[in-house]
Amino acid sequence: MKKTILMSVLGVIAACSFSSCLDMTPISEITDENMWKNEGHFTSFMYGIHSRLRDADAQNLFMLGELRSDIYNTGIGWTGESNQVEEITSNTLTEERPGIENYGGLYYNINQINLFLSRAETTDLLSEADRNYYLGEAYGLRAFYYFHLLRSWGNVVWNADPSLGFEVGNLERPATDASTVMQYIKDDIASSETAFGDDYSFRAGRSLWSKAATLTLKAEAYLWSSRQMNGGTADAQTALEALNDVQTHISRTELDLLPDFASVFDYENKGNNEIIFSLHAAYNEADLFNGEWRNRMVPQQTTLSSYYESDGSPISLNFNGNVYYPLRKELYSQFDEADTRLSGTLRAVYSKDESGTVAYVGCFAYKFRGMTPAGASYREFCDDYPIYRYADVLLLKAEAEAVLGSDPAEEINQIRQRAYAGAYEEASMGYPHLAGDNEGINEVLLRERLREFMFEGKRWYDLRRFGQEYVMKYSSLQNPDHLLWPIDTDTMTDNPALTQTPGYE
Repeated sequence: MKKTILMSVLGVIAACSFSSCLDMTPISEITDENMWKNEGHFTSFMYGIHSRLRDADAQNLFMLGELRSDIYNTGIGWTGESNQVEEITSNTLTEERPGIENYGGLYYNINQINLFLSRAETTDLLSEADRNYYLGEAYGLRAFYYFHLLRSWGNVVWNADPSLGFEVGNLERPATDASTVMQYIKDDIASSETAFGDDYSFRAGRSLWSKAATLTLKAEAYLWSSRQMNGGTADAQTALEALNDVQTHISRTELDLLPDFASVFDYENKGNNEIIFSLHAAYNEADLFNGEWRNRMVPQQTTLSSYYESDGSPISLNFNGNVYYPLRKELYSQFDEADTRLSGTLRAVYSKDESGTVAYVGCFAYKFRGMTPAGASYREFCDDYPIYRYADVLLLKAEAEAVLGSDPAEEINQIRQRAYAGAYEEASMGYPHLAGDNEGINEVLLRERLREFMFEGKRWYDLRRFGQEYVMKYSSLQNPDHLLWPIDTDTMTDNPALTQTPGYE
């Protein structure tokens, strides 16, 4: 079976205003030569790139960034349903069972971005401000896509030229060395910064890329380079400067932590002031991961009817899914009881015996809980999915400071103060006074990031960035040669110039 890796655009995405939704459909099958005739074509195409990121790529990005981590069970969970990604959660990937095929399909949108860049760089149909903003988005998004590929497969095919109709079987292009790919990522980030210039606005809303998104990506990429690619303190300093740039040029009235953790993800609070970049969804427009969140991360009502709350009362939730990505039973105990992120992230279930004694059974994802349409008896999981938020800025900044030997207490304590809310006391809960703070700054940061970003597709990448010892300590991985993902058999067949990921040969 041929795997299309680079394709042309087959249709112009319907134009809409910056304030309207991203749920757009092709208006006709017009080839590339009939496009790029007016400003609306460029606007619509950029919306289309974001739309495909949400509709086609988000779930694979989530899986790449999280499912191999210590969040997920290696076998079946408390519901008894099958673990449909067991080779991923148990870290037993092979070329025949790679977990994700064809590089997650990410090259399709990379090609769309390449096509957009080739047209936007030379057009005279856009104002200078619009053209620069679009270029800032496009370069930032291409770096974002390649950063995922780099962290997952290491050496990957770099392509910056638009291709019309190429298939991987005809491409026969070898992978580019990871160090070169990282330099290209850094170059794209620099091009994005230059294009955005002094425009730090969220002019198209927080569901489209912005300079703040580029700068947050820059910090994350340079910290990866610092820790994993011999970038050392120089790259950590660059990461810190990028985060300072965000804080300096965007006021806390426009970008800050929300007082209540759970409200960041509330369906009625989309695009709030903590969000830097999120993937937009809405009722009757798009569901989270096209509905796969409900189907794979939350239990059915009938399943829940057999279990209880901690006080022995029946569970009353109108969820209707299947737990095909089961969570580790002990995950619930990773939070302090006073930490509000616990109730905003996980829901526990209990059994009850004839005497009325309850016992903890397990937990399931509760961070993205959707909404119930008027008159309906079920929930729709049409939450926005955050890629970057202000909490990222603070914890990445704390990490950069730690690498540089500076004190990260201020940023860690901002996160903790929000997490513990009214119960927060700096003398006992602030860094370095909380239980476990004496285990070293890496353990502290990994613990805070686990509690803050669970289900946001970051945990596996975090363990990888901090180092192999943390991957081996916390995940199910037994073979240190399998830190990266294997390339599937079909992709290897279709592109004979590829070499299998080291460790899987």
